[in-house]
Amino acid sequence: MKPMTPETDATPRLERIESAMRDSMRARDAQRTQTLRMAMAAAQNLRIAHGRDLTDDEVIDVLTKQVKQRRESIAMYRDAGHEDRATAEEQEAEILAEFLPTQLMPEEIEAMVRAAIEETGATSPADMGRVMGRMAPQIRGRADGGLVSATVRRLLAEA
Repeated sequence: MKPMTPETDATPRLERIESAMRDSMRARDAQRTQTLRMAMAAAQNLRIAHGRDLTDDEVIDVLTKQVKQRRESIAMYRDAGHEDRATAEEQEAEILAEFLPTQLMPEEIEAMVRAAIEETGATSPADMGRVMGRMAPQIRGRADGGLVSATVRRLLAEA
């Protein structure tokens, strides 16, 4: 039997996060509980702002932003010499990443960017917006936007 992963599990992502949070509470895993609780709160705030339940894509957006915030914090803590805080932030990012779709490899991103460049007819760095607009739905939650934009910029400069 195939193991349940975020891609194969039909349960809504938010329910999986809530279930994992309850499990971590039972296991007395304070860091995991706190991290998942913060993600749930961010999703709840967005739900209130929209006045409706969130789609899985919107939950992915929330989680992606949470992971990005952690990565930015890691860099700042390391620059300031606070390795212990950077490590804690890395652990939180890993916990949140469990609920994101499988991340694309750099080679996959490059192939997708090349296809988007061809589909949009982009020929120069001035066309970056068109290519990124084409890429956005394909990479949502599956790749770091900075890496994708750097790849687009590099390939358009080569064109």
